[in-house]
Amino acid sequence: MNSERVFGLPAEAGRYGFVLLGLVMNLCLGSVYAWSIFKAPVEKALDCSATQGNLPFMVFLASFAVTMCAGGSMMERIGPRRLAIIGGLVAAAGWLLSGLATNIWMLVLTYGVVAGSGVGLAYGCPVALAARWFPDRKGIAVGLVLAGFGGSALLTGRIAGALIGDPKALPADMLAHSLSRTFLAFGAAFAVLLTLLALPLRFPPPGWRPRGFAPAAADDARHAVDRRAMLGTGSFWALFACYFIGCLAGLMAIGISKPVGSDVVHISSETGTALVGLFALCNAVGRPLFGWLTDRLSPRIAALLNLGVILAASLAMLRAGQGTTALYVAAFACFWLCLGGWLAIAPTTTAAFFGMAHYARNYGTVFLAYGLGALGGGFVSGHAKDYFGSYTLAFLPTAALAGAGIVLAALALKPPAAGGRPDAA
Repeated sequence: MNSERVFGLPAEAGRYGFVLLGLVMNLCLGSVYAWSIFKAPVEKALDCSATQGNLPFMVFLASFAVTMCAGGSMMERIGPRRLAIIGGLVAAAGWLLSGLATNIWMLVLTYGVVAGSGVGLAYGCPVALAARWFPDRKGIAVGLVLAGFGGSALLTGRIAGALIGDPKALPADMLAHSLSRTFLAFGAAFAVLLTLLALPLRFPPPGWRPRGFAPAAADDARHAVDRRAMLGTGSFWALFACYFIGCLAGLMAIGISKPVGSDVVHISSETGTALVGLFALCNAVGRPLFGWLTDRLSPRIAALLNLGVILAASLAMLRAGQGTTALYVAAFACFWLCLGGWLAIAPTTTAAFFGMAHYARNYGTVFLAYGLGALGGGFVSGHAKDYFGSYTLAFLPTAALAGAGIVLAALALKPPAAGGRPDAA
C-alpha cells in the first residue's frame, strides 16, 4: 500500500496537496463569514429589521449543517470529487440567484437555503480527505484545511466591502445595485474555482496508512462505531452540547462583528471592514491551534480552554461602549478564534472517540450542533438589538452558556466505552 502515489509523489509527501486544495476550497466556501459586511447594506437596501437581516446568515448556516449531515451518506456512495463538484455548483447558483433578490425573503431562499445547502454538500469533502489521508495527525491536518474557511473573510470581506461601498453614505437604491453586482460576481467566481479545485479529490485506498504508522489499540476498539451506537453514548451528547455552545457564541459574533463596531464602539465603516479581516485571520489560526491542542493534550482540555476564553470575552463585551475599541477588538478576536477552534476540536474528537469507519456520517450528525448554534446566535443578537436597542445584552446568554459548557466538558467529555457502548458520562 505504501507504493501509492499522489500528485506524482509518494503518498506520504503528496497527500499534503489535498491539504492545500482543501484550504483553497474553503476560502471560497467560507465567504459566509463575511456576512457582517453584507448585513447593514442588506437591511438598508431591503428595508428590514436587525433580526430579519440576520435571517439569510442564520438559514445559510442551518442549511449548511443539515446538508452536511446528508452529505456524509452521499460521500460514501459517490465519492468526494463528485459531491464537491455538485455542492460547489449549487453554492455558486445560490450566490448568483441572490443577485436577483428584491426582498429579504427571496434572499433567505437563494442565499440561505440554496447557497447554504451547496456549501454543506461540499464542505465535508476536504475535511474527510484530511482525516483519511492523515490518520497520524488528524487534528493538525483538519485544522489546516479548515483554516481556509475561517480565514475566508480576510479576503472575501475586503472584496465584498469594496464592491458594495459604504452603507451609511450610499442611498438604498444604489446599495441594492451594488449588492446585486457583488452576489453575481461571487457566484460566477465560485462556479469556476470550486469545480476546478474538486477535480483531483480522492480517498486513499482501503487500508492505506502512512509508513510506520500503527493506530493505538484503543482506536481499533472504537473503529466501527456507527451513528446509532454513537447516539447512545454520553460522549456524543457532551460533545454535541459543547459544540453547540461554542458555535452559538462564535457565529453570533461573526454575524454582528461590523455592526457592533459601528453601533456600540462607534468605529468607522472602513475600520470595521478591516477588523473583520483581522478577526478572520484569528478564526483561521484557531483551527490548526486547537486541532494541535486536541491532538497534543486531549479533547476535554482543548474544550475547557476554548470555553474559558469564550466566557472571558463575553464578560468583557458586557462592558463595551463608545471608545472601547481595544476591548472590542480583543473580545471579538477571541470569539472568532474560539469558533475556529471548535471546527477543529469537534471533527478531531469525532474521529478520536468514534473511529473512521463511519466518520462521514458520524461527523455530519455532530455538525448539526453548528446549525443549531447559528439559529440560536442569530436570534439572540437580533432580539437584543430589536428589543433593547443594543447588541451588548446578547453577551449575557453567551457568558452563561460558556459557564455551563465548562462544567459539562469537565464532567462528561471523555471517550466512550470500547466498541461505542453507552458510557457513564
